[in-house]
Amino acid sequence: MKTLREAKVGETVRVVKLHGEGAVKRRIMDMGITRKVEIYVRKVAPLGDPVEVTVRGYELSIRKADAEMIEIE
Repeated sequence: MKTLREAKVGETVRVVKLHGEGAVKRRIMDMGITRKVEIYVRKVAPLGDPVEVTVRGYELSIRKADAEMIEIE
């Protein structure tokens, strides 16, 4: 299982599954991150938090803890 946190800068990945539950999972889905959507990893901050990605044509910053809940391929 590979998570979004492990993706490298410049890589385009596809979401397989969202882990987590309740409000956290709902918030991730409200940001446009759902199953089968493609995510392009734009930047990673020097300490790894946050991760800047492009999803559905807009830029988004995701915390490291949230990125670990997104399983990718």
